Amino acid sequence: MKKICLSAALMALPSLSVAEESTIINGLDFGPLAGLVGTWKSVDSGGVDVAPGQEGTKQGKGGPSVKPFYETITFTAAADATNASDQYLVSLYYEQEVFKKEDNAKFHDQRGYLIYDKVNQVVYNSFCVPRAVCIVTQGDAGNHIQFSTAKEGMAQSQYMFENATTSDFTMVLDFSEKDILRYTQTTSLNIYDKPFSHSDSSTLMKISNPNSPKT
Repeated sequence: MKKICLSAALMALPSLSVAEESTIINGLDFGPLAGLVGTWKSVDSGGVDVAPGQEGTKQGKGGPSVKPFYETITFTAAADATNASDQYLVSLYYEQEVFKKEDNAKFHDQRGYLIYDKVNQVVYNSFCVPRAVCIVTQGDAGNHIQFSTAKEGMAQSQYMFENATTSDFTMVLDFSEKDILRYTQTTSLNIYDKPFSHSDSSTLMKISNPNSPKT
């Protein structure tokens, strides 16, 4: 009887092992971020961008300019790194391209990393946009991450600092539903001598998964 019980217990182990290994990609444990690997595309409803209007537009300088958009985001397993001989990190590289629905013109391009600290259960979103602005923001690890940004986490050119200062960045990234990715984010600016909350929200669906988790 003991032998049968032991055999039954051993038979149960593979399913546990598979669950544990499902976050492993190229030998690295990406934790909750593993499910993001692949390409995502906007659902039909797309997203909405609310940004400060430019001079000469119907919204006027600093008026709310609302742009419906669609986008693609591709996440790829990148590499690992160790900070100060102590903090071990693994990272996903991502490419985000955003297009206006009205004319299909690209109006936002973003390159960055989602970085996972397993020991401390922290995720960092480190990215740059081609406006001479870069941000590092962080949140508790999971599949519903609320990112917040310290003052030291923002870098911008002298021109942007003087004319369109980024003072804060917050983001909620939710991929708790299988193959669905939702986000909302707010970039707090001081532009045209007044504050403006530049906001974006979108829902995407996974369309390809080229690097399925593996051991």
